[in-house]
Amino acid sequence: MDPKDSLIEYPSDFPIKVMGATHADFAATIIEVVKGFDPTFDESKLQSRPSAKGNYTGLTVIVHVTSREMLDDVYRALSTHAMVKMVL
Repeated sequence: MDPKDSLIEYPSDFPIKVMGATHADFAATIIEVVKGFDPTFDESKLQSRPSAKGNYTGLTVIVHVTSREMLDDVYRALSTHAMVKMVL
């Protein structure tokens, strides 16, 4: 994809929502995956929300991406992780 065709300017801080079953290690696992791409990831900016019944947890992570390829790689890594049900 030609960078001129993208609606996102890089580098950019990009919010990604990650949902999965509630688990004690869910947030730590997602942080580990994100830090593999963005070592500067600030854990204090992680937002966590449980579902109404508490069965699922939604996380919002702000990832510093430098290219479309990096953003695609982050999405791929998160969406194929065993603990993750959905990535938006």
